Amino acid sequence: MPIYEFHCNDCNRNFELLLFGKEKPCCPSCSSKKVSRLMSACGFMSKGSGGETVKSSAADSSCSGCTATSCSTCGH
Repeated sequence: MPIYEFHCNDCNRNFELLLFGKEKPCCPSCSSKKVSRLMSACGFMSKGSGGETVKSSAADSSCSGCTATSCSTCGH
């Protein structure tokens, strides 16, 4: 189940929610259903070959087979 980021249009708060199926989000602060989903970048940390920490995000990488920044667009 994906975690999504939202912005409440009533109380101006940003929050994250784990949604199951077709659940509709509501603000945990004011219970408003007037929320907008935010664009979020996923990231990860891994160890390099020398043991150093390597930080990267999805926006930093590109598929070698195309110019897209997401492999879901070309299937590689």
